[in-house]
Amino acid sequence: MKKVILAFMCLCGATLSAQNVQLHYDLGHTLYSDLSARPSVTTTAELFKPDKWGNTFFFIDLDYFHDGVAGAYWEISREVNVSADKRWAAHVEYDGGVASSQLNDLSTRFQHAFLVGPAWNWASADFSRTFSLQAMYKYYFKGQNVWNRPFSSFQGTAVWSMQLARRHFTFSGFIDCWYDASVKGNWITITEPQLWWNIDALRGCEDVHLSLGTEVEISNNFVFDRNGRNDRFFAVPTIAAKWTF
Repeated sequence: MKKVILAFMCLCGATLSAQNVQLHYDLGHTLYSDLSARPSVTTTAELFKPDKWGNTFFFIDLDYFHDGVAGAYWEISREVNVSADKRWAAHVEYDGGVASSQLNDLSTRFQHAFLVGPAWNWASADFSRTFSLQAMYKYYFKGQNVWNRPFSSFQGTAVWSMQLARRHFTFSGFIDCWYDASVKGNWITITEPQLWWNIDALRGCEDVHLSLGTEVEISNNFVFDRNGRNDRFFAVPTIAAKWTF
């Protein structure tokens, strides 16, 4: 699982702070025979912290096989407001992680990357609808294999969130698209829309900050199959729960 961004919260300025833990049961190994070695469980921990200058956000994904942790991935970003209305910001980010396989005893470190660029943020008056666009220069550091040389890239990101039915439901997600000359068509795309049912919106359940829902990882040239190839389209849903602190 790539990432589940809550960067839309940066649109709310210094009035909001949030952190949550998510549990996802991944159906990829059930739907696709080529993904039979894919981990079936992922936990995500996220933290968003605004301040008077901007905000800091990070998340950590942990994937699990039946006998333990299969891999870890994290992203951390910092945004600094550059306009008085806080719609424009300078965005700096780091991505990196490690993964193992059920097919062999080898582990793989992801080719980590540094990103920088402008961000444009928008929110409705009550923050029930938010939207963010980021256009970033992406630099890949040297990877662990000799053919993973440093190289420059470009990434575009859009992030959204919508509160529906008087906040009983939340529809949120992101889409990333970045250049990579090593894949078919030279572009990798991934989007992860989520739909959550928020139990604390029910009368008498205000202190139960639990959400139940699903995420669908839709990607092209991103997911590696059991043959080590990442040149296909996949749509992988999850069954998920989230607790917000």
